[in-house]
Amino acid sequence: MLDLVWLIPALPLAGFLLILLFGRKLGDPKSGYLATTMVVASFAVTVGVYFDLISLAADERSAHVQRLFAWVPSGALRVDLAFLADPLSLTMCLFVTGVGSLIHLYAVGYMRGDERFSKFFLYLNLFAFSMLMLVLGSNMLVTFLGWEGVGACSYFLIAFWHEKASAATAGKKAFITNRVGDWGFMMAMFIAFWAVGSLDYSVVNGGAAGMSPTTSTAIAMFCFVGACGKSAQLPLYLWLPDAMEGPTPVSALIHAATMVTAGVYLMVRISPLLDAADSYAPTVIAIVGAATALFAATIAVAQNDIKRVLAYSTISQLGYMFLAVGSGAYVAAIFHMVTHAFFKALLFLGAGSVIHGMHHDQDMRHMGALRKLMPITAFTFIVGWLAIVGVPPFAGFWSKDEILLFAYDKSPILYAVGLVTALLTAYYMTRQVILVFFGKARWHDAHEEHGAHGDLTPHESPATMVLPLIVLAGLSMVGGLIQLPSWSWIPSDLAHRLEDWLGPIVHGQEHELTLDAHDLSGTLALVAIGCAVVGITLAVLVYAKHKTGPFKAGPIEPKILADGWGYDRAVSWAMGKPGRKAFDGIAWADANIIDGAVTGSGRLVRGTAQQIRKVQSGNVRNYAAAIGGGVVLLLLWFVVARGLL
Repeated sequence: MLDLVWLIPALPLAGFLLILLFGRKLGDPKSGYLATTMVVASFAVTVGVYFDLISLAADERSAHVQRLFAWVPSGALRVDLAFLADPLSLTMCLFVTGVGSLIHLYAVGYMRGDERFSKFFLYLNLFAFSMLMLVLGSNMLVTFLGWEGVGACSYFLIAFWHEKASAATAGKKAFITNRVGDWGFMMAMFIAFWAVGSLDYSVVNGGAAGMSPTTSTAIAMFCFVGACGKSAQLPLYLWLPDAMEGPTPVSALIHAATMVTAGVYLMVRISPLLDAADSYAPTVIAIVGAATALFAATIAVAQNDIKRVLAYSTISQLGYMFLAVGSGAYVAAIFHMVTHAFFKALLFLGAGSVIHGMHHDQDMRHMGALRKLMPITAFTFIVGWLAIVGVPPFAGFWSKDEILLFAYDKSPILYAVGLVTALLTAYYMTRQVILVFFGKARWHDAHEEHGAHGDLTPHESPATMVLPLIVLAGLSMVGGLIQLPSWSWIPSDLAHRLEDWLGPIVHGQEHELTLDAHDLSGTLALVAIGCAVVGITLAVLVYAKHKTGPFKAGPIEPKILADGWGYDRAVSWAMGKPGRKAFDGIAWADANIIDGAVTGSGRLVRGTAQQIRKVQSGNVRNYAAAIGGGVVLLLLWFVVARGLL
């Protein structure tokens, strides 16, 4: 099966091509089922490759490279289109194709009746292909091909309903913001090729020990710039909340299974470079991750759009993953990435089910008591809520607890920031659950305020949407089993399974916990549970009043938080006012100074030539007159010169 690794990205690509050729003829829902089938088939191949790889000895699992052809043979630069099948890439492929399959199936029901139904699934299959190319690439350039592919597909899908100005703007914001991160990744590739003469990960990572700390730090930090763009970290996070303008399956795909995980994956892939870099580099990553986690969590407490709450939650959870990377906890970062894919896809698809049942109203202030009318959606959403807030034994508890443990070992301050973020997560997610599924039904009043007519009673979603929710709820319950801690009551053969699987990739780079952290692991877990309980209790106390009365903003919903601390607005102002003037000035300098120097030289040569060519008239009399005049001048010269002598 290892030789069939090329099929993993090829199947979604085949789906893209088939829908491109026959999508309109297939129509709704056949094109959706075709796209879903292709991703399911890719998942099946991935499972087969996984079992083939796991049958090998641990030291043989990191060396399988499948070269298809020489892509860029140019002098010293030789880049093959090649795939790397190792524990890290296969872990990514498993949840990209697995969760992606469920999102595709869900989208068949969610997008039913859309006039561009087949085009939507065309983009979804292309998105899946691009992400699989990104994680399977054996060198940085193949990864960059997928990196740019998911960037382009995010533009297509976020702006899918481009007739809405807000959707078109959100697509452009995502595309442009990610170009900043792409510059960082490109710089990392340039420096890597300069340093080792190759872009293959095996050569770049293998040469990390022989590089100067300055070089390895430069490559790692430029990669981190790229990661901040793709994975929405400060200061480049601002595209992700607006990505909610796309259809809900897009939100789930981007936030849970594909694009935003790319940055974390890249940093784990180059972990040998981080290990060889100056000590401040991991610290910077950890600080940015912790700051982003806390920053986004504070904003989420005051959002009223059901999807926007989850968007800021994604930014916050990604911050946890970078906190893990900066703390040397690469396995914990991947562990939380996997569990986050389960419960965040569940929460987004659950939110989409609510929006579908609420006739596309996304304002939580217009909801309430939906658990009675949408019982399956309510139950599965609550499972996702328990997972993300860190209630044991749900998946999110185990992965978040491991990150906090490593953060404590690195810095008590970073640990404290992570703990406060966990409390805020429990608070704003409980607030969301109460406003949507409990309390008084407020959708009656909302419909009357908007002058709606007819039967607008919320309803449960169809089977194609409900089935993925049930599967993801199950994964959110048991997903933590892949990496249980080595506590006394947990059998040793069940502990650290993911760590053993990823060992060939991160061995030697993973931070070793101190004895103090090991001894306190149980106590720190109890502290984390306590924070979750406090956050849940606070939200219940604040929002319990909505059981009988209308919605009124809670005391922890100041306008500045609802406005995202004004950061997005400040960036828009800076780009539109002084930034626009600066760009205009640069454009003027480019046109008049840089281009002016080049075009001015050309104009000078052309003007001189135009004057000179006048003597080349082709008229014989003119030439004879010129010769005669020359002879006369020569005679005068000799006469005058002789007289002077």
